[in-house]
Amino acid sequence: MEIIWLAVLAVLLVGYFALEGFDIGLGMMLPALARARERAGEPGTRQDHRDLLVAGMAPFVLANEVWLVALAGTLVGAFPALEGPLLGGLYPLVVALLVAWILRDAGLWFRRRIDGPGWRACWDAVLCAGSWGLALTWGAILAAVVRGLPAQPFDLAGLLGGAVVAAVFTLHGRAFAAWRLPPAGGASRLLLTGVLAGLPAAASLAVTAGHVLGHAASPATLNVLGFIALPVTPILVAAQVWVWRTFRPARSTGAAARVPSFF
Repeated sequence: MEIIWLAVLAVLLVGYFALEGFDIGLGMMLPALARARERAGEPGTRQDHRDLLVAGMAPFVLANEVWLVALAGTLVGAFPALEGPLLGGLYPLVVALLVAWILRDAGLWFRRRIDGPGWRACWDAVLCAGSWGLALTWGAILAAVVRGLPAQPFDLAGLLGGAVVAAVFTLHGRAFAAWRLPPAGGASRLLLTGVLAGLPAAASLAVTAGHVLGHAASPATLNVLGFIALPVTPILVAAQVWVWRTFRPARSTGAAARVPSFF
């Protein structure tokens, strides 16, 4: 039973990086991608291009963040002995991650609350900064977990881990923009960059799998969790399939030029 829940943890962690990675990467590359579309002669101002890019990822953001919520629930429920050491050993990184997450989501939610180029440009900068913070912090967290939670997680190895995750997220974000926005295309490239985005998470979990298994909950607890998760899993899978089918480029190319009211 422990192996099954380790596999569930791996799927959720890798799935989060592979899916949320393009949202984070697109936020990181928002100014550069907007300038690139402007230089390519796409109609509209630079702010119009930033609006279009944010609109392209808007339907996927909340659905992708569900993976992180499910990951946290699985970690706390199936591997409760890891919660304290992880939060304690990663405290500075967890705080940095939460701050970056709040900034990124605040940029998404507030950028359209007032109609003005200065207001939108300000929150676009917050969105970009928060996205960079998320990528770098996630990389540092993975590096710290692999090294056994060092006392100084922001050292050279942590920065290197952050740089690796930031690099694959930027590639993933660019591939998603090419797939999602007109002229849409490049589904195979998006799949490839999704695999690359999930590799750091998969590698870190592979290295620490033995340690994680040693902190699993009792078999009785895992069985109860299985009964709880069994009816919920098809709903989550169906929701993901619905989002990707509904907002794939073939159906939403025309709608992508309009920013949803909530973003």
